[in-house]
Amino acid sequence: MNRFTDKVVVITGGSSGIGLAAAQAFEREGAKVVVTGRNPETLAAAAQALSKDAITLKADVTKAADLDLLFETVRQKHGRIDVLFANAGVAKLSPLASTSELLFDEMMDTNFRGAYFTVQKALPLLPDGGSVVFTTSYFGQVGMAGTSAVSASKAALRSLTRTLASELLPRNIRVNAISPGVIATPLSSES
Repeated sequence: MNRFTDKVVVITGGSSGIGLAAAQAFEREGAKVVVTGRNPETLAAAAQALSKDAITLKADVTKAADLDLLFETVRQKHGRIDVLFANAGVAKLSPLASTSELLFDEMMDTNFRGAYFTVQKALPLLPDGGSVVFTTSYFGQVGMAGTSAVSASKAALRSLTRTLASELLPRNIRVNAISPGVIATPLSSES
């Protein structure tokens, strides 16, 4: 028997890179996957790469209405979320002196605020004993020049991971983070 047979896994930012690879791995272990992304082309490619039972949904984690649609779709199709992988993120590098407010806001809105409200809105569908996983980054730990905005957003997410692990402990919901370095994905080519 596979480890995730009949488990429901929702992956934001699941249409390419780490998110898509995770979705494929969860499917191999028997999970029912729901993946989101903002780009219709990568979502279409993800739909082809996943099983016919996978749900791919265009959703932007920075938009409350998109998150509401995502979780209403999950509620109607599956009724619960066993694993929530808050993976959606952006990584645009810029030194402090030339980082615009627009770039800063994009990093914080997607990487931190989007993940925060993804979990908040998913919480009613997470049963006791469920799991939340965030994608942080080694940028949030190393102090690398030219990465101040993305590093700060990922460090905030790492702090949120610790806080939610404590807050959700009474429900036995595990909260963890992965912290990858630079990996050859479509996101790393955008930086």
